[in-house]
Order: sequence, then structure tokens, then C-alpha cells
Amino acid sequence: MALDDEIRTFLDQLKEQQAIPTYEMSPQAARQARLEALHATEEVIPKRSVQSVLNLTVPGEDGEVPIRVYRPSLSKPRGALVYYHGGGWVLGNLDTVDDTCRALCDQAGYVVVSVDYRLAPEHRFPAALEDSYLALQWVIEHALELDIAREKIVVGGDSAGGNIATVMALKAFEEGKNLLGQLLVYPITNYSFETASYEENASGYNLEKRGMEWFWDHYLRHPDDGRNPYASPLLAEDLSGLPQTFVLTAQYDPLRDEGIAYVKRLREAGVPLQHVHENTMIHGFFTNYWGGKRREAALHYAADCLQRWASDDES
Repeated sequence: MALDDEIRTFLDQLKEQQAIPTYEMSPQAARQARLEALHATEEVIPKRSVQSVLNLTVPGEDGEVPIRVYRPSLSKPRGALVYYHGGGWVLGNLDTVDDTCRALCDQAGYVVVSVDYRLAPEHRFPAALEDSYLALQWVIEHALELDIAREKIVVGGDSAGGNIATVMALKAFEEGKNLLGQLLVYPITNYSFETASYEENASGYNLEKRGMEWFWDHYLRHPDDGRNPYASPLLAEDLSGLPQTFVLTAQYDPLRDEGIAYVKRLREAGVPLQHVHENTMIHGFFTNYWGGKRREAALHYAADCLQRWASDDES
């Protein structure tokens, strides 16, 4: 199918701006550019309403991990979603997914805990995973004060955050912690650029092949790290212990095929799964205002899935 009209307009605007590609910037300059774009959006897009938003820190051996806790207006939250932002492990923070976390909190009726893990290249693999698991453990240990049941905790994230989320699910299973589910939005699952989607969508669709190479180069200590299932979960030997899963993929995304390959592996492993494929969309639409109507639909699909998981767990 052809590109969504709202997405085509966005891409045309990007082309007109002649912005410097992320992969031609330093990580610091790329972060600043991302924040400037975000602040420009915040000035015209109203914040979605939730009951409360609280910034906290989780103590750890390598320093405190900032988190942001969103509470829904429900008298009793349905569960908790630990959310990891995207940005190729190099970009992003709590603010870049604030609107997304507010939407999921409000629509799903979940407490959402957003995690500000350490970024590469200052902190390479596996630093982000260490922070992310620390935050997940904190949510499990503080379930009572969060007013949620320990058995109703979901991990989720977009892009690099989706990678982190499913690695958290793998690690939790290995350590005997049962999660309710995992919400994976166009996740990075494999350190490889040899797919049809990388060839078809190499440039011109927001995320580019050279951009992904840039992200991976900053994230890994050495290319050999890319063979570690904690970097490339598609390479994990056994996925059968993972919880029920929601996966969102986009047609015009370099990551499309590795996301679909992960769906196939999960199904073969017997993991209950819902896969939503957006035929007209590009990478990044789930967490950005320019995603338009399809973004709102995808947020609804994800929130509906979260609600269903919580309800099924009660029956």
C-alpha cells in the first residue's frame, strides 16, 4: 500500500527543511536537535490528562536511574507498564515519550513507569540493560505502594526500547520472575542489515540504514556484542518462556523484517501473540504527533491489548 497521506506530508516537510541527518551529527548534537524539535511540538500540542505524574529515582551501584510514574484516573489501576523509550540507545529521555506514556496510562488504565536508562556511547552495552532491569525490579518490589498486583506487570518500548523490553522479559524469565506481557513497538531484534526491508527502506523514510549503523556503532563495545542475545534477542535459543506479546511493525521501516522474524520465532515457541502491521506507516510514528490518525489507532490497539491482558488474568 502507498504511504499514509499524513506521513507523506511529514516526509515532504523533512525534505524541505534539509536537516542534517542524525548519522552526520555527534551524539550530543543529535540529542539537542531532538529536544529542540520536541519543545517546538510541546508549545502547540496540549498534554494529555492523567491523575498524577511523579519523577523519582531508583538507586543503583552505578548511580541513580531516573523514572517517571504516571497514574491513571481509575480508583484501582489495572496493572503496570514499565516503558523504555526509543532512540537507538543514543537518543531520547523521559520527555520524548511523555505523550505516549500519558496516552497508554489513560487509555489502558495502567500505572506507567518510564525509564531514563543511561545512553551510549558514553555508556555502551550492557549499561542500558542494567539500568532497565534495576527499574523493573524496583516496580516489582514496590507493587504494593503502586497499588498494582505483582503478576500484572508488563514491559514495553519502541525501537531500541522494544529491544530493551524483550531483553528484560528474557532476563526476568531466566530469574524466575513472571511478567504479564511485553509490548513491542517496531523493536530492534538483530544486529544485521541484510534484510529486504533494509534495502527497500534504506533512505527517505525517517529512520535510515546509515542511521541504524550509526546507532549500533555507538551502542556496542565491539561487533561481537551483536551476537549476544541480550543485544540481538532474535538470536536467543529459547523464547518459549516469554510472556504474551503485542508486536507493532510498519511497512516503510528498515526494522520491519526483523520485527516480523521475531513474531515468527515467538509463534513457533508457542508464545500467545498479537501482531499489528501498519501497511502505510514509517518508523517512529507511534511516539510522535506526526503519526496522526494511524498513531492514535495504534495507541488504541496497544491500550486495548493491555486492558485485555489484565482482564484475562482475573478470569
